[in-house]
Amino acid sequence: MTALRKTPVALISGAAPFAIRSERASDVVAREALLDACFGATRHMRTCQRLRDGRAPAEGLALSAVRQGLLVGTVRLWHVSAGGVPALVLGPLAVDPSCRKLGIGRALVQRALAAAKAGGHGAVLLLGDAPYYSRFGFSALTTGQLRLPGPFEPDRLLDLELREGALDGASGMIVPTGMAAPQGKPRLAARSRKLAPRAA
Repeated sequence: MTALRKTPVALISGAAPFAIRSERASDVVAREALLDACFGATRHMRTCQRLRDGRAPAEGLALSAVRQGLLVGTVRLWHVSAGGVPALVLGPLAVDPSCRKLGIGRALVQRALAAAKAGGHGAVLLLGDAPYYSRFGFSALTTGQLRLPGPFEPDRLLDLELREGALDGASGMIVPTGMAAPQGKPRLAARSRKLAPRAA
């Protein structure tokens, strides 16, 4: 009788699973601290921030990644008009530096795009690195006629059509169209500013 041999299984240290879920109000402080850690205190001066200031993210399209009870990733999508054509803008995407080899960023983008498509949205724009975002289908091939309300590098303005032809005829300025962000409780806002200082 042949003895059964056990197949060795490699256990990868630090590869604990993570979960992606809808953003909660309780995520705000941790999210702001994560964004400051990833992008610096001057992140509020970036051009794309002008598309988000005072606006709420698109419904159902603000996601958090959680690992071992801690928020380790975030992505949000926002309503815009791309030269008169309805679209979404993705960003910022941020992942805790200690978790960047776990595929959290990829999972956040994939989940966000799937949710946007399921919600009937036609196109997503972003300002980012083409080598990274091309894996999801983003490119700069059809964004040449679009502009942002501030300085930007044209080859970093990328788009992905979730519905063929969704950006046909899109030309001109990208402007925010989302709902106004609800005003938070003064106590929470003060705590957020203290833990995650914003640029003036």
